[in-house]
Amino acid sequence: MPLLQDKVILISGGTQGLGAGVARRAAAEGAAGIAVTGRNAETGEKLAAEISATGVETRFIKTDLADVEQARNSVLETISAFGRLDCTVNAAGLTTRGTMLDTTPELFDAHIAVNLKSPFFIMAETIKHLRSRGVPGSIVNVISIAELGGQPYLAAYVAAKAGLAGATRNAAHAHRWDKIRINGLDIGWTATDGEAETQKKFHGAGEDWLEKANASVPMGKLGQVDEIAEFIVFLLSGRSGVVTGSVIDWDQNVYGGSD
Repeated sequence: MPLLQDKVILISGGTQGLGAGVARRAAAEGAAGIAVTGRNAETGEKLAAEISATGVETRFIKTDLADVEQARNSVLETISAFGRLDCTVNAAGLTTRGTMLDTTPELFDAHIAVNLKSPFFIMAETIKHLRSRGVPGSIVNVISIAELGGQPYLAAYVAAKAGLAGATRNAAHAHRWDKIRINGLDIGWTATDGEAETQKKFHGAGEDWLEKANASVPMGKLGQVDEIAEFIVFLLSGRSGVVTGSVIDWDQNVYGGSD
């Protein structure tokens, strides 16, 4: 049986990159309905049409995660569109650079809003809905390996993602008796279109950035969207059993190891 047979899925930040990869994989694994959120209506509607053409109804919900009310409403709109919600993925992430010394309060607040506050309240609205139905469900938060310490130029990002890791464990513990499983994935450096833009904008990378990046890591390739998406779908599904409260490293560097 497909992993997400007859499930309705919400993917926050699901219109491009990893989120879009999860949406496509969820459709391939039997989802009954998919909602994807993002700010770019053209990108979101295009993805929704692409997946709907495969026979899985997909809706785009325009959402700016800097506004927590829009984030919360995305859950309610998903439920209104499909009649229910079974699984949620928080896949969005703001990666604007800033060190401890040059991060402004405004930049810090933006990271907290997108990387912590909105995912927190999307989780809360999902849990309320599942509890009201008296049914099990699952949530996966895409966090970052940087939450373990990260690079100096990601100070606010690290603070927010570390908060999301803690919130993931807290919510999983609080709602384990509701049979709502909540897990996180600490992803490492991943090859996405967004990463290409980031490398060029902030690090002066050229068109050959991916070739150089692949050569610099142990496995000879950065993290791959399709591989991560498959694992997220597995965590959402009943095939991952009783696992809850886990924040799992998805990286090729072993944190705590030393040469």
